[in-house]
Amino acid sequence: MLTKKQWEMCLNKIGEMFPDAHCELVHENPFELLIATLLSAQCTDVLVNRVTADLFRKYKVPKDYLSVEIEELQNDIRSIGLFRNKSKNIQALSRLLIDSYDGEVPANRDVMMTFPGVGRKTANVVISNAFGVPALAVDTHVERVAKRLGMNRWKDNPLTVEEKIMRWTPKEKWTDTHHQLIFFGRYHCKAQNPGCDVCPLLPLCREGKKRMKANAK
Repeated sequence: MLTKKQWEMCLNKIGEMFPDAHCELVHENPFELLIATLLSAQCTDVLVNRVTADLFRKYKVPKDYLSVEIEELQNDIRSIGLFRNKSKNIQALSRLLIDSYDGEVPANRDVMMTFPGVGRKTANVVISNAFGVPALAVDTHVERVAKRLGMNRWKDNPLTVEEKIMRWTPKEKWTDTHHQLIFFGRYHCKAQNPGCDVCPLLPLCREGKKRMKANAK
């Protein structure tokens, strides 16, 4: 397992590799980011951006999503996985925003997590990127990187991963760390064929050293 000092070394190196890491979901306001993040569950950001390019031209505010039949909204996002369930959640949260929050997304993670289809990861993404509130969302990339490095145990759940990273990372760096870990996992430490042989973190990486040893046999 990594020590806190080693974790800091890893973050510094990842930060050097991806200094411009950022949220890749295209959006212009908190509501669009909420919708895009909800759609991104079990789906790539690239596909979400392709769909929302048309979606956000058609639907501007919560009431727009309620002005059409559910079948029309389903058709608009049909290429995205779980589109039927996501359509229901989008309309339900749009209704909730109108009825209880004057149509505006609240800058509160706990409140946001009560919305249909919105879990902790989605809420963390929105409050950090749309409102500048320090938060650290754990997606599949962040979880994979943390466990491969030995920051976390393989059996740890996403919340445990989030809590440890936050304990060992300065609060003001949570959002940047989130983006940099995602970029590192998405473009370097990939789920399949990670770049262990050219990785600057190899001397500290539990999984990387294991893979390199196995390849040497």
